[in-house]
Order: sequence, then structure tokens, then C-alpha cells
Amino acid sequence: MSADFAERRVKMVDGQVRTTDVTSAPLLEAMLVVPREAFVAPNQRDLAYIDEDIRIANTADGPRYLMEPSPLAMLMQLAEIGPGDSALDVGCGTGYAAAILSRLAKSVVALESDPALAETAMSTLSALGCDNVSVVKGPLPEGHGAGAPY
Repeated sequence: MSADFAERRVKMVDGQVRTTDVTSAPLLEAMLVVPREAFVAPNQRDLAYIDEDIRIANTADGPRYLMEPSPLAMLMQLAEIGPGDSALDVGCGTGYAAAILSRLAKSVVALESDPALAETAMSTLSALGCDNVSVVKGPLPEGHGAGAPY
């Protein structure tokens, strides 16, 4: 892990996430540990910690984005995900949100309709040791009832 990226992660949490009243200690810790730069293309890594959506792919269904950190953190805090919960990440993209969820929930199903994104998510999540995440390829509007309840 690059010290530069570790510093950027701390700045992201302190300057973007905490300032939006995200106070969940487990969520903040997860965001401090998960390397956001691993979920973007190598030529985008310098942008990984900006507080903007980052386009990660152009799919048959249109462009796909890595959600900016502060709204993602607010949504996860509002969901009140605990260590005994199962979580569903619909449209997981490259897997960043699933990686965060993996540190909050007992299990995570990461649903992705684009085969290339699903493969990237599987590879990245596996490399990071997110063993409680299952990446499932399928249509997003249908969700993944087989893993319910979430």
C-alpha cells in the first residue's frame, strides 16, 4: 500500500465523510482500511479519493460510476448494517461498496449485470481478502432473491 494513498484515505474520511455527520466507527474504520484506488483503472488512481463520482466503465446499459465517498458513507450509515446482517449491493461495479460492506456485515452479495465489471469485482475483492462477498452476475432490476433476506 502506498503511503500516499493511505494519507489520501485519511484525508477523504476526515475531510469528506466525517464532515457529513457520518459517525459510525465501524464504517469510518472500513473506509480508512479499504484501498479505494484498487477499484479504479491504473490511470485513474490519482483521482480515487476525490469527492466526485468516477466513471469506471461504459457498458451496454450506459456509463457506470464509482460513487463519491460522502454520499456512499451516508447511505451505509443510514442502513445501520451490523455484524450479523446480510447485505445486497445492487450494481456493484468494481466492488468498492461491497468491500466496505464486507467489513460491516456477516455476508454480502454483490450483484452486477456487466460481465467485465463482475470479473473485475471478483478479482479485486478476492485479492483484498473479502471472503464474505459473493459476486453474482445478473440483471440489476431483479435483485437477488436467492440470498434474501438482506
